[in-house]
Amino acid sequence: MKSWDVIVIGSGAAGFAAAVTASCKGLSVLMLEKAPQFGGTSAISGGAVWIHDSDQARKMAVGGSPQAIETYLRTIIGEPHYRQDLVDAFIASGREALAFLEKEGAVKYSLRPLSPDYYPDEPGAVDVGRALEVVEFDGRELGAHFRDLRSPPPGMLLFGGMMVNRVDIQHFLDMRRSPRSFAHCCRLLLRFGRDRLRYPRGTRLAMGNALIARMATLAFRKGMQLRLNVNVLSLSERNGEVTGVVIEREGQKQALEARCGVVLAAGGFAAGRLAERYRPQTREHYTMSAANDGAALRLAAAVNAREGADLPSNFFWAPVSVLQHPDGTQERFPHLVTDRAKPGVIAVNQRAVRFVNESNSYHHFASAMQSRAENAPCFLICDALAMKRYGLGLARPAPVNNDALVKAGYLHKADTLPELAQRLGLDPQTLADTVARYNRDAAQGLDPAFTKGGNSYNRAMGDPGHRPNACNAPLTRAPFYAVTLYTGDLGTSRGLVTTADAQVINQHGEPIKGLYAVGNDMDSMMAGTYPGPGITLGPALTFGYLSASHMAQQHAL
Repeated sequence: MKSWDVIVIGSGAAGFAAAVTASCKGLSVLMLEKAPQFGGTSAISGGAVWIHDSDQARKMAVGGSPQAIETYLRTIIGEPHYRQDLVDAFIASGREALAFLEKEGAVKYSLRPLSPDYYPDEPGAVDVGRALEVVEFDGRELGAHFRDLRSPPPGMLLFGGMMVNRVDIQHFLDMRRSPRSFAHCCRLLLRFGRDRLRYPRGTRLAMGNALIARMATLAFRKGMQLRLNVNVLSLSERNGEVTGVVIEREGQKQALEARCGVVLAAGGFAAGRLAERYRPQTREHYTMSAANDGAALRLAAAVNAREGADLPSNFFWAPVSVLQHPDGTQERFPHLVTDRAKPGVIAVNQRAVRFVNESNSYHHFASAMQSRAENAPCFLICDALAMKRYGLGLARPAPVNNDALVKAGYLHKADTLPELAQRLGLDPQTLADTVARYNRDAAQGLDPAFTKGGNSYNRAMGDPGHRPNACNAPLTRAPFYAVTLYTGDLGTSRGLVTTADAQVINQHGEPIKGLYAVGNDMDSMMAGTYPGPGITLGPALTFGYLSASHMAQQHAL
């Protein structure tokens, strides 16, 4: 039987954090991935992490105290789901994990200059210091593995294959009024043009793609082995201890031994039957984690593992728009930061009235969609000025021509608001009244109805150059545009109950020796809440690191 010290199931950020840490601590590692490419949902994510007291924050003397972040988390998560042991481990070890991974060259982050927590007016919240941005990575360093790295969907790429991060996006928005931004964009385009002579897409990687690529590059250099297209059939068990896995690959079954442990990092159950059971029923729902079918939870159930309790929200929510292609395939776009909070953009429900602060977090926005049947699906609406400046979903800002999206039925366009209402199946007079009411206040930068732009997070997501409020402007310039938003999710919050070292707990409350769960397979310490940017990947790196550290310690005994 072939054996390794550690077997990791799944190839997202949590799995790679465990794999890299184990490799750096001298353990042999095998990573198993059922998909034909590695990276999981992490590879198409924003890649940001939410970490307390990072070295980057210390240098700038920002981020708040341990007591402040604990207060904030306790306030947002609340009882009875607040896990003190997990919160303590995250606060105490997050910096240690990030520093270790950065020192080894597995990750590279910079402090976001302004990135407020999602509930900035709650006790313990900060505007800067906890959110860190992935530094770009040269995909050419992956060598032959570059083609095995999961690529973001087309809607998240420019010009058929160029990745951009938040800073790049702002430069593209400003390129016609800022020489500095124009020069930045020209450099990106020149690099992309050179890349396309040799590669199927750009090799300047950003966000989650850069995170996974950098971690994978180090893991491969450390000797980690990766097998793609692998179906894990079961966990091997002896005297209550998990000792390996049984896999199927290319029609052949094989038993593999894990001398120190198996790490479940397969991404949760957002696309499986469990998802249908625990998800609120809306007319249509789209997950951004379509491959994560709960396989790890089924494996763990067979060895008597305990799942977390049902939560008020078992998922991390986001509004999603969907482009239907002629061949029957879909392109899903999560509306996270690029449009909802911008001036000149509002959302209305099926009664043609607003129902939420559009500039609140995506989790908050999608939760509001689920609160009443008439709110899902809803419609994101803007005027010609906002479209020219910011775009809307997959529709790009000027000078891009979006006629193909109109023809495909994704983007709705009309010369008047009543005409737009008819295209959307809304009452024309009600929509006209809704926009008129919003416009009266928006001209002064106000929104007394829903306080759009009313806190630091809202304004950070808006247009920093727009006055008097970064989030509000009247919709006045024809033509008018709309896209349909459906409820969606970025992954699951509910998972396997673990110790603070990520050891899976059995039905009797005892750790299962040799079995660990991290990422969305782990019952999230956030308990279905979304306190800030990067609150999935921050714990993913932390508990991935802690799981491998625990295995290394046990191995040394």
